[in-house]
Amino acid sequence: MNLVPSRNQRRRLRQLPQALAIAALVWTTSAAAALPPAPSPAFAGIVGLQEDYLSASHWIAQLPDPDRLILDRAGIAAQNARMRALDSSIHDLRQLPADVPRALVQAQINAISVVPTRPLYDVAGKPVTAAQLRALAHNLALAKIPASRPLQYGLVTHRAALRAFPTDLRVFSSQGDTDIDRFQESALFPGDAVAVLHESADGRWVFVTSERYTAWMEKRFVGIGSATQVFGYAASGPYRVVTGATAFTAHTPEEPRVSGLQLEMGVRVPVLQDWPAMQPVNGQQAHASHVIQLPVRNADGSLALVPALLPRSQETASDYLALTPRNLLTQAFKFLGERYGWGHSYDTRDCSGFVSEIYRSFGVLLPRNTSAQAVSPALDRIAFSDKDGKARRDAAIAGLQVGDLVYIPGHVMMAIGHAGGLTWVIHDTSGGSWFDAGGSRVHAHLNGVSVTPLEPMMASDTASYIDRISNLQRIRPQTQE
Repeated sequence: MNLVPSRNQRRRLRQLPQALAIAALVWTTSAAAALPPAPSPAFAGIVGLQEDYLSASHWIAQLPDPDRLILDRAGIAAQNARMRALDSSIHDLRQLPADVPRALVQAQINAISVVPTRPLYDVAGKPVTAAQLRALAHNLALAKIPASRPLQYGLVTHRAALRAFPTDLRVFSSQGDTDIDRFQESALFPGDAVAVLHESADGRWVFVTSERYTAWMEKRFVGIGSATQVFGYAASGPYRVVTGATAFTAHTPEEPRVSGLQLEMGVRVPVLQDWPAMQPVNGQQAHASHVIQLPVRNADGSLALVPALLPRSQETASDYLALTPRNLLTQAFKFLGERYGWGHSYDTRDCSGFVSEIYRSFGVLLPRNTSAQAVSPALDRIAFSDKDGKARRDAAIAGLQVGDLVYIPGHVMMAIGHAGGLTWVIHDTSGGSWFDAGGSRVHAHLNGVSVTPLEPMMASDTASYIDRISNLQRIRPQTQE
């Protein structure tokens, strides 16, 4: 056998490395094309995030019909009527008895003012003492609830905390973690109507029912008036609706009660359209502002309505916004980066407050808490249980539309679109976690309004957010299907 290669064989051998290299390149290119694209590097440490995802315009551009009207004004009115009729978390103040019986008041207080038995700590990290808890219970003044009391109506005059107890003592579950005050429940805004049911022993607090919540608030922030005054306020136009995350009235030392007042997204205030052009309002001519009417509390506790200036530089509109996908995204992203505020602490909001105030700017009524929002019979609900497997959950997530609300226990997120093979949400969250490329769970102290993908988010080491989804809710026309 001749083992010496011929000239042609030697030439082919010299060409072999080049041929192999070309073949390897072709195989690598075709194989890469068959694989899913590698995830983009995380922007600012958030899994899958790209910087342009932090703009509403990015998600609006993906929509085939961003100005599609989801519900018109008549549809929203019908939706709100359904909410008031079907959802037990919504209170009709006008249906309360003219004389409120003791049993009703005591039952409402006992439902929320439950003296805690677990250890709690104050802002300095010191344990809340048994004596402090006894003082809180005493301040409820349960023994002083009369057999019946005349029903009083009022308007909230200033952003006011709603508390589980009549106290400004902030308490926490662990030392050093002072974000989640366990006595903080919610907040009310200027112009909100309340029914006053009781007063604390120290006279500083009142127990009130609003349309969406019942709790304690500071007495100094409510003016007591007639039913006509209270329910007639901002009931008809002209008015301004706050469309920014917040708006502020003009500073006025002449009337400090309405000076620099914070108004939240969706708050509606009446406009004094006939105010004389050359007549100043609290020391300032109104040509660059809207002259609005705001409730204030007189020295005797009674309600008065006074003029104030709402600068035209503040984001407001003459009516509620049209409920469209474009506007849902635009409104949601106005809160982006805002600090998380449990129970509306820090003059901000939490996850359920975030979504309800977005929808409030369209005139849509939602329950206050996630526990009520998630199961509201007035919305278009898809419920999940432990028996629902991955296929049903994945199909539901794939079908999410802009503005849909996604609930896991204790939390709500709003769908904004799909990108990079993932479903994206915007939510007001205290934190989040996901697994990195090495399989380690990354914990992110987001603590504010954030944009994140849904699929990678983990509720624990073994359960994802999708595994924990309890309900999806959608606001859309109701049919008789």
